[in-house]
Amino acid sequence: MTPRLPPDEKALITAAQTGDSRALDRLLRDHQARIHAVCRRITGNDADALDATQDAMIAVVRGLPRFDGRSRFSTWVYRIATNSCLDELRRRRRRPVVGLPEHDGVQMEIPADDGRGDRMADQVADRMLIDRGLAELAEEFRAAVVLRDLCQLDYAEISEVLGIPAGTVRSRIARGRAQLADRISGNREGTGQRPTSTP
Repeated sequence: MTPRLPPDEKALITAAQTGDSRALDRLLRDHQARIHAVCRRITGNDADALDATQDAMIAVVRGLPRFDGRSRFSTWVYRIATNSCLDELRRRRRRPVVGLPEHDGVQMEIPADDGRGDRMADQVADRMLIDRGLAELAEEFRAAVVLRDLCQLDYAEISEVLGIPAGTVRSRIARGRAQLADRISGNREGTGQRPTSTP
């Protein structure tokens, strides 16, 4: 059964496919944040995520005339974004590592504590732990976990995005989550910076 597109999105896609530049711009704006979020989590750093996001947006524009509505538009976009990330990771392996692009002398300032400071610090630390843990996963596990837990795709959609059977999707998600949990708990114990408070 062909998935039904939201009326507004269907009209935008049709208009964009017939050359309406405003419709195309709106489609890209609607999906840019989601594409970047996927790319950020799969590539593991901002510089590669921006490159992958740009490549994905270009691929969406080039591929739009061939989009036939047999899958949800968001699923199609996630497939393109995931492929862009995997391409970027392959390129990364072929080039020398110069440093950590996320930390090129940039310091994050935490505002004065007004009751929200601790929560913000916890959120930043948690995100850094998750990002570090994801970066340590094999690419096939990382992509499956990100598509499920960040993008909220179901197993059938992830199967379509990655081009693998649904059973393999389940296995990769389970193994990826288990490895991620191990890495996060190991990082927390190793840093000694986030002790749990005793009641």
